[in-house]
Amino acid sequence: MTAPPRSLRARRSCHAVPGSNPRFLDKAQGLDSDQVFLDLEDSVAPIAKADARKNIVEVLNTGDWGTRVRTVRVNDWTTQWTYRDVIEVVEGAGANLDCLMLPKVQTADQVRTLDTLLTQIETAMGFEVGRIGIEAQIENAIGLVNVDAIAAGSPRTETIIFGPADFMASINMKSLVVGEQPPGYDVGDAYHYILMRLLMAARAHDLQVIDGPYLQIKDLDGFRRVAGRSAALGFDGKWTLHPSQIDLANEVYSPLQSDYDHAENILDAYAYYTSEQGGARGAVMLGDEMIDEASRKMALVVSGKGRAAGMQRGDVWSPPRD
Repeated sequence: MTAPPRSLRARRSCHAVPGSNPRFLDKAQGLDSDQVFLDLEDSVAPIAKADARKNIVEVLNTGDWGTRVRTVRVNDWTTQWTYRDVIEVVEGAGANLDCLMLPKVQTADQVRTLDTLLTQIETAMGFEVGRIGIEAQIENAIGLVNVDAIAAGSPRTETIIFGPADFMASINMKSLVVGEQPPGYDVGDAYHYILMRLLMAARAHDLQVIDGPYLQIKDLDGFRRVAGRSAALGFDGKWTLHPSQIDLANEVYSPLQSDYDHAENILDAYAYYTSEQGGARGAVMLGDEMIDEASRKMALVVSGKGRAAGMQRGDVWSPPRD
């Protein structure tokens, strides 16, 4: 079963699975994550990467992934493994793969190079050219400075992803706890500029934007707090490293039921009142709230997130009776 069209794919929970562990690869198929990414990079030792490629090809071709977005994270272009990662995975399982994740992206050229290699493989193998997407992971200062060009680097690009651990090391942040505020920083959120910068680049190019992992996997309150920070800004989802984090991510990055219902009602009411039947009005009252075209745009965001998450309406507005 293939994933939904790119514009409809939910990525509230993006679950990471080491490609070197067949047991984890099998177990991941039963988890309730929106996306699963099978990793060939940091979670796989150098001597295990060749076998991990074979494991990933096998499980993509034989596993039952439902409607999850199926992604493989390859190694970054500064290593000797990247080209073999791409060739072996895409030639072996391209028909059952939705995206490749490219880590430590620093320039748009790195995205374009991956696009070119994918196009060559798809053409040679008879796959649909352009179907496999790209996810660009920003993990250092150079990548953040160039993120606008990176976001525009390829029509295949679907998401911009924050990689906090490598980023913290890149800028010499004084902390060993990934995603938490560095000691001594008491004037706000040390990550706010980074998150907003990624968000602006993604939205300017109609991409999704995903927050990186929270490594304290037993601290679910901490996960909720850190996830809530990026969700409040408008991020679409977050990586999960342990099954216990998946339900939290799905919850945090979904609208509240009351907000989803209200958004859908705004859309219904605005569509009615701007029609000839409803009086062709541009600004009307919905209960105690005035709604107009700006309200419709805001409601589309919330309703879109709710629909992607599979939410069902609990309250449905209906036009007034004459």
